[in-house]
Amino acid sequence: MQPLAFVDLETTGATATADRITEIGVVEVDEHGVREWSQLVNPGTRIPEFIERLTGISNAMVADAPAFHEVAGEVLARLEGRLFIAHNARFDYGFLKNEFKRLGLDFRATVLCTVKLSRRLYPQHYRHNLDSLVERHGLAVEGDRHRALADARLIHQFWNRVHGELPGEAIAEAVRALTARPSLPAHLDPDLVHALPEGPGVYLFYGENALPLYVGKANQLKKRVLAHFAADHASAKEMSLAQQVRRIDWIETAGELGALLREAALVKRLQPSHNRQLRRNTELCAWRLVEQGGGRCVPELVHARDHDFGRRDKLYGLFKSPRDARRSLQGLAEEHGLCLATLGLEQVRPGRPCFGHQVGKCAGACVGKEPVARHSARLMAALGRLRLKGWPFPGPALIREGEEGHVVDAWCYLGTVRADEEIAPLLEGAAAFDPDTYKILLRALPRMQPIAVP
Repeated sequence: MQPLAFVDLETTGATATADRITEIGVVEVDEHGVREWSQLVNPGTRIPEFIERLTGISNAMVADAPAFHEVAGEVLARLEGRLFIAHNARFDYGFLKNEFKRLGLDFRATVLCTVKLSRRLYPQHYRHNLDSLVERHGLAVEGDRHRALADARLIHQFWNRVHGELPGEAIAEAVRALTARPSLPAHLDPDLVHALPEGPGVYLFYGENALPLYVGKANQLKKRVLAHFAADHASAKEMSLAQQVRRIDWIETAGELGALLREAALVKRLQPSHNRQLRRNTELCAWRLVEQGGGRCVPELVHARDHDFGRRDKLYGLFKSPRDARRSLQGLAEEHGLCLATLGLEQVRPGRPCFGHQVGKCAGACVGKEPVARHSARLMAALGRLRLKGWPFPGPALIREGEEGHVVDAWCYLGTVRADEEIAPLLEGAAAFDPDTYKILLRALPRMQPIAVP
């Protein structure tokens, strides 16, 4: 029989690297039977009031409790060599790893999450939180709910209930699948599998130095990051990246929009060597129409480095280079029978026809056969589908996404906040117009709310 440890923790908050443990509950199961152990822990910091209300553990209760370093040896003895089973196991395992790390110890265990186990064994059900398992499987709450040992007992009960309801081989197969470690390069910490978040965000791959090799975004961070290390690499480039990675960082976001905005901003700022898309472009340009009187309009090429594209009206197209801009305008001219000479794309002597007119592809604006006002009107119509949308607000705007708010202005991303008082400092900053961010924000336009600036 494989020794098991059903574990639950109470903590001062949700961030393993910053918050601390206030209580540990463990139910040990092995060939010698079942043993229970719990211990209050002095976190060395105050327990927030709402956490006190949630767990029932007050600052007074932990004032005389031992610090984690005083019970670390006993905790390690109760967990070593056992399958670590917890509900939302990434939370509990992450907190314990960080507490041991502060003591210079590298704690590792094979981890099984009962949330994932429930989803795999009971896919017909939508909810798999502990309260749902209590109700669905008739588990008996012994002690105060949200106390460590009481919740560890519930996890143990769920384990027993599952073994009474389903065939043993089906359970064993599910456990094997959920505890199997994906193939990671030898130079990466295998516990990365447990640390990676399941939800949306941005990830950064680093090599031997402080500059990232690659920045990516994902709706499911863990799934996407691990896919980079699959045995069947999609390309030699992917294989090369996997071989160079030495460290991985990530930023969790409230949703896909936040991930898209952060990815675009980080790639522009950090210029990772393996990112080809989203890179900063110093040649970004667009066409604008210049009125010369008499109804005549001619296109002029302008660069984003010289003009604020986010606030400038009547711009057409976003092009990576002047060459791309001219090629696009020439294509429109051929499609709509416009005069290349009048557009400035072909040099002819005054009064002489352009080549297009000679072969019947130009209505003759170059030689006065087509009024310049009519030619200009047709040019505007042809450029219409390339027109950049003007910024629709007098000032900055906010896009709310879950618990986050994305501050934007003139199609530029200024940053993300979690509280309204964080907005003002961002408005003092500046950001350059970026075509990728423009396209992202254009899709998010219906969600924008103008910010009242005093």
